[in-house]
Amino acid sequence: MAEGGEDPPKRKRRNLLKLYYGVNESQSSDAIDPTDINSPHFQPSSYMEQLLQKSSLAQLMDKEDEMLQQIKVLDRDMQTLVYDNYNKFISATDMIRKMKSDFKKMEDEMDRLSTNMQQIQVVSDTINRSLDGQRQELGKLAGVHSLLKKLQFLFELPSRLKKCMEMNAEGQAVRYYAKARHVLKEYEHMPSFQGIQRDCLLIVDQLREKLHDNLRNTSSQPQQLAECVELLLQLNEPPAELCDAYILQASHQLNQDLKRLADLSEGDTGGEERVRLASDVLEFADVGCNTVLSNAALLIANFTELFMRRKGDAGEQLDKIRSAAEPRLVRFIKGILQQFFGIVMRRFEAEVPEGSDQFLVRALDRFHRKLLSIHRILPVGKIDSLAAEMVTSTTCLRVKFFSNKLQEQFAGYLADARQSMATQSLVPTGTTSQGGDTPSQSAPLTALFSEISGKIMEEFKSTINSLKVYVSSEVIFATQNWFRVPFCRQQIRQGLVVKHLYHIVDTAADMCKVTTSRSSPAPPVLLLLLARLCLEMKDSIIAYLVNIADEAFPANERSSGATPIADLCKHAGTTSQELIDHYVSVQGLTISQMIRKSVETRDWLSTLEPRTVRPVMKRVVEDVSILDHHVGQLFEEGMRKDQSSDDSRASKRRNIATGTRAWNYAPNAFDNNLMSNIQKLFSERIEIFGSVEFNKVSVVTGVIKIALKTFLECVRLRTFGKYGLQQVQVDTHYLQIYLWRFVSDENLVKILVDEIVTSTVQRCTDPVVMEPSVIDVICSQN
Repeated sequence: MAEGGEDPPKRKRRNLLKLYYGVNESQSSDAIDPTDINSPHFQPSSYMEQLLQKSSLAQLMDKEDEMLQQIKVLDRDMQTLVYDNYNKFISATDMIRKMKSDFKKMEDEMDRLSTNMQQIQVVSDTINRSLDGQRQELGKLAGVHSLLKKLQFLFELPSRLKKCMEMNAEGQAVRYYAKARHVLKEYEHMPSFQGIQRDCLLIVDQLREKLHDNLRNTSSQPQQLAECVELLLQLNEPPAELCDAYILQASHQLNQDLKRLADLSEGDTGGEERVRLASDVLEFADVGCNTVLSNAALLIANFTELFMRRKGDAGEQLDKIRSAAEPRLVRFIKGILQQFFGIVMRRFEAEVPEGSDQFLVRALDRFHRKLLSIHRILPVGKIDSLAAEMVTSTTCLRVKFFSNKLQEQFAGYLADARQSMATQSLVPTGTTSQGGDTPSQSAPLTALFSEISGKIMEEFKSTINSLKVYVSSEVIFATQNWFRVPFCRQQIRQGLVVKHLYHIVDTAADMCKVTTSRSSPAPPVLLLLLARLCLEMKDSIIAYLVNIADEAFPANERSSGATPIADLCKHAGTTSQELIDHYVSVQGLTISQMIRKSVETRDWLSTLEPRTVRPVMKRVVEDVSILDHHVGQLFEEGMRKDQSSDDSRASKRRNIATGTRAWNYAPNAFDNNLMSNIQKLFSERIEIFGSVEFNKVSVVTGVIKIALKTFLECVRLRTFGKYGLQQVQVDTHYLQIYLWRFVSDENLVKILVDEIVTSTVQRCTDPVVMEPSVIDVICSQN
């Protein structure tokens, strides 16, 4: 009785299963866990009892859902397993049935084969017994017969060679002579063989001359040339001379192919269009591949087979032929491919301005594939380097073309912007000279800025999309690191993206430079527009365009040698600051020249009593209002200090005017210069020519500071009479009541106006100031 009540076969199967699944029964009983659901010792009752004790109701429900899901998964797996096993069982049954049928047929055939072999063996034994006594005699007769046939061949050799020459069967003649050459050489001392050898040599000389003529014939086909060279080599002609002759003959066909390709690349010079259409570049590529490159590959294959991979030659002889042939072949093929490369590059250069990148990259890929196939049959020629140079040069031409095109387009955008500024009114009809508080009905500068920035980005994206075909996975060279990494990093990132961005910023920066080559300086509004463009490039456009290029042309080791985005943004930020500062200087200079001329051309000692504000002051306010509108279209408002009410502002002006008049007439007052200097000590220092911020308030404030500072300096150079002083009071009061709303701090205008009036008082021969009420009346009338 087996242990445990199991039959021995069952126990054996169980042990085998345990061995397969790695079950170890030698484990101690301490390691047995009856609650382990994956253990062979699993006990459901213990598992349930433990689960009920340790789990809450929610956990039990989750466990139930989990086990239901596992059961469903196991059921599906079981069904799949049963279905797969059932299919395998059906397939195995069919295979066994077919094997039974095939084996039955094979047994019948083997029986027939065995019977036939027995019959053959009986016949063979019969023949051996009948010929056993005559075997030696038959062997001797066969040897004599063979010798007679050889002698007969030698005696008939001259006539055979002549007949072959008459039939133009040069190959058969060479084979006949090669077969008998060693025998004739060995027995040339015998008179009977000397005549045969002499006749054969005369015929072979004629044969050599005929083969050389065929080799020099320009109408011979490549197969005929190869046959001539092969026969001449069998006749022991010098390999070096044959190499040169074969290459010279093959060069005629290749030169004709190159001439045809060159004519095709030039196009129809007499027509209206010298350069062919873009689609014809594919025809050009097909002609180049099917003529020049195909014939060059055929030449290399035939030349290699003839001179460098000869069968039957000894190793030393083969090395000698190869050493003479290989340098000549490499030198010739390189020369042909250099000419081919020049023709192709001229065609591609003509294709670049008008061609399609889709057609161009397909043509380039065809040339590259064909050149690589030639490189595989002639590795020592390093033709792959020439193919890589062709690809790199063509892509460089294309990238350079797009770079120049983007630069020309940007120059066109600036020219269009200048024309728009010259022909369109940039001042809305609702803007007045009374401070520009009326809201603008239109924003032409905003639209112009949006148009230029939008065109820059759209044209850039269009260029990137056009160049993406050069890194397509369907193009062989695009997957190679020798092309992809330099193309993406150097040509696209540096040669196109960075170069174009620097060109935009540098072109904008050039607007700040006064050069003799430019007939007229840049309009101030264009400076303002370019400052906004550079600022936008620093904030978003540069990062956006560079990221587009990086996503379209990813390359490993991109960071090596690539200009960081931070450097581009820094350059754009610096240029935008230079442009906005230059704009403030130009606008300030324009208004300052107006003020300076108005001060220098007036006789302030004999002027009449003021009854109105001088027109130049009105023009200053109008220009500042227009300037404020221009800047407001492109930049944000900016921060202003808290402004006082109109009543308090008027009260301050009256107090200042009264105080000024009082201390001017005080008999024991301090010296006016000393008093002015004391006031400056307690007032905040005003920086006139400092950098401005990128907001409307800061820019307009900078222009106003320059204008008022110019007014002050001009006043210091003049001498005033009584009414001249009063006219300056009226003018400065008019400026103050309209300019305060444009600046960040109205105290700034007040301080500069006070300095102008104070300086005028100091340079007045009869310092009698006008009453503030009279000044208000005059200014209100204007």
